[in-house]
Amino acid sequence: MRQFPCTLEALVVRTDFSAEGAWGALQAALFSPSKDGFWANVALVDDRQYEGLTPGQALDLISAEHQHPLLVLADLVAVTSAEHPLLVVDRRGERGRCIRAVAAELWSIENNLSGANMDFEEFVGAVDGDGVFRGF
Repeated sequence: MRQFPCTLEALVVRTDFSAEGAWGALQAALFSPSKDGFWANVALVDDRQYEGLTPGQALDLISAEHQHPLLVLADLVAVTSAEHPLLVVDRRGERGRCIRAVAAELWSIENNLSGANMDFEEFVGAVDGDGVFRGF
């Protein structure tokens, strides 16, 4: 399996291909600005060769040159749930630790981690009772 592309953006890797319409809705949520005009700086990886990847497998496909602090997986839960709770994987602090974040709030995690304004741990502490980050 090929490594993911090396980009300056956080990678959002599609690992579920069960619902094309839902994938389109998830993309729309990712690329719509927040009410304050923020959006996540992400690059989509939409390739069936990555179908079913686990977070650990996905981390192994990141080039050593890729410096972004997180990896995002668009798995079955993210693609088929109404809020599109993406699986966000820590690459720096506790490598491989995961939380879910609704697509519309991914900007908050991506912007703050890439700018070193916050740590992954702060987002872990802000998830709702169901384990999903929906903003502060």
